[in-house]
Amino acid sequence: MMIAPALAEWVVGTVEVPVAVEQAALRHLLDGLGNAVAGARLGAAAPAVAVATGLGGPPEATVLGTSTRVSAPAAALANGTLVHALDFDDTHAGGLVHATAVVLPAAFAVGEETGADGRAVVDAAVVGYEVACRVAAAAPHAFHAGGLHATMVAGVFSSAAVAARLAGLDAATTTHAFGIAGSQAGGLLAFLGTGASTKQLHPGFASQAGILAARLAAAGATGPETVFDGPHGVYQALAPAAWAAGSVDAGSILEGLGQRWETTRIGIKPWPTCQLAHASMAAAQVALAESGATPDRIRAVHARVHPDSAPVVCATDRDLTRPASGYAAKFSLPWSVAAILLDGRVGTDTYSPDGLRRPDVSSLAARVTWEEGDPAVVAADAPGDVTLVLDDGRTVTGHVDRSPGGGSSPLSEAALEAKLTGNVGARAGALADVLRALPEAPDLSAPLTLAAEAAAPVPPSEESSP
Repeated sequence: MMIAPALAEWVVGTVEVPVAVEQAALRHLLDGLGNAVAGARLGAAAPAVAVATGLGGPPEATVLGTSTRVSAPAAALANGTLVHALDFDDTHAGGLVHATAVVLPAAFAVGEETGADGRAVVDAAVVGYEVACRVAAAAPHAFHAGGLHATMVAGVFSSAAVAARLAGLDAATTTHAFGIAGSQAGGLLAFLGTGASTKQLHPGFASQAGILAARLAAAGATGPETVFDGPHGVYQALAPAAWAAGSVDAGSILEGLGQRWETTRIGIKPWPTCQLAHASMAAAQVALAESGATPDRIRAVHARVHPDSAPVVCATDRDLTRPASGYAAKFSLPWSVAAILLDGRVGTDTYSPDGLRRPDVSSLAARVTWEEGDPAVVAADAPGDVTLVLDDGRTVTGHVDRSPGGGSSPLSEAALEAKLTGNVGARAGALADVLRALPEAPDLSAPLTLAAEAAAPVPPSEESSP
C-alpha cells in the first residue's frame, strides 16, 4: 500500500479527536497566534507582510495582526512568516519541525476562505499537526543533515492536508495534492551564521505552497502518489544519505493514525531561540543555582552537546561570540548560554541590536566550550549537561533530562500565560478565552479581531517583554 493514498483517506475522513489532543492543539494555536502578534508588533516579518499585501487578490483571508484581507495563499505566506519570525514557536522533537508555523497559517487562511466554523478549523489543524510531525519524524534529522529545513519540507504536506480537508476535497484529489506539494518542498539552511532572514520565510513558503497544491489538484493537476515511498520521492531526493542507509521509515507516517497522537508531543518554547540550545541553557541555569555564585565569578563554561545539534548551534565556521545578526545569535549556543547566565532570562530583547552589542555577553560567550555527547536520542530531545568553572577553582555541573517545554516537562499553564502576556500585552487573557472556545465558535472572526487589536501600538504601561 502506497503511503500518500492511505494518508489522504485519513486526512479527509472522519477524525475522532480525543479531548486531550484537542486541548493540546488549542494550546499550540494560542501560542502560535501570540508569536505572530509579537512578530507583527516588532515588525519582524515586515517584508513578507508587505509582499502579501501587494499580491492582494480576492479578500479571502486576513493577514494576522491587521485587518487587511488578501487571497488565502498570500495570507498564508505572511502568517507563516509571522508565526516563525522570532523563532519563539513550538517544536516537535522527533521531527525537529516547527509545526504550528505551518499548520496555523493554512488552517486560518483556508478556514476563513471557506467560511469554516471553529470545530472544522480545529479538526483540520489536528490533521495538519499529525502530518507535519509524522513526515518529518520518519527521517529524524535527515533533512537538516542534508542542509534543508525540515519545517519547510514537511510543512508543504501539512498545509496541503489542512487545505484539502477544509476545501472538502476527496481522497484521490488530496493524494494528488500531496504529490504536487512534494515538488515544492525545500528550504536551505544557508542562512546559518549570516544575517539572512530566509529561515523566517520557510513556514510562509510551505503554507502558501500547500494551499496552492490543494487548489491545483482541485483544478485537475496531478501529482505522483509515490511522493513518500517511491523512487525520486521526497526522502530519496531530499534525504539521500538517510535513504541509502535505510534509516528512513516512511511507513511510520501511517502507524497508529488516530490512535497515537504526535500533536501531544509538541513542545512549546520558553525562549525565542533555536530549540537545540535550550537543554544547555536550562542546564547552565541549574549549575549556576547550585553553585550559589554570581555570574561575574564564572571563568569558563563547558557543555555536552548532541552530535546533531553541534553543527547548527556550535558551528565553527562563524563567530559565535559576535553573531552577525539577532537571528544568527539565536543559533549560537555560546551566546544564548552566556545571556541566560548573565541575565537569568532570555527574551526577544536579548537578540535586539542593542543586545548584540553587549560586551559582557560576548566576553562570557568566548569562554564557552563544548564537546559532543551521546546520540542515544534525537537532538531536540537530548539531555543538557553544563559545567561551570568559578573564580575559586570550583566546578559545578548542572543537568536536565531534556529541554523545558515538551515531553515530560511541558510548559506550565502559568508559564504559557506569562509568555502570551509578553507577546500580546493586555489582550492576552481575552485572546486565550476566544482560542479555548474556538471549537464552539461560528467562525474565526473573534481571534482575528483580537490579534489585530493586540498588534496595534499600546501604551508603555501595558507592554511586557517576553
